[in-house]
Amino acid sequence: MSQALKPRIHSDAVLCTDGSAAMAAAAHDMGVHHEACNRSAGQRVRGPWHIQNVNAYHAGLKAWIARFRGVATDYLESYLGWFRALERASKRRMKSAPVLALALGLGLGLGGYH
Repeated sequence: MSQALKPRIHSDAVLCTDGSAAMAAAAHDMGVHHEACNRSAGQRVRGPWHIQNVNAYHAGLKAWIARFRGVATDYLESYLGWFRALERASKRRMKSAPVLALALGLGLGLGGYH
C-alpha cells in the first residue's frame, strides 16, 4: 500500500483513515502522520479528523461505476477521470464540451481546474 500511496502523498500530509492496520503500517512506512477514526465503534469524526469525505466519494464512485458492471483494470484510470470530470462539472455547472475536455485530460477552458 505504501508503494502505491507514496508518490501521491506529500511527506508533511496527515493520513486520516478508518483505523485499518494496513493503512497505519503504510503511513509508518511512508513517514507521514496518521490519525485513525475508529469506524467499527461508529466514530467517523474525532476533533478535526474525519473520514466522511472519503466515504462520500467512495459511495458516489461505487454507485456510478456499478452501471458498467465492472471495469477492466486497463481502463480504470480513464473511468476515474470521467467520474472526476462529471463531479467537477456538476459543481461548476459546466457545459458538455469542457466536461469532455476535462475527461480526456485536456483541461481546456476550465479556469485552472485540471
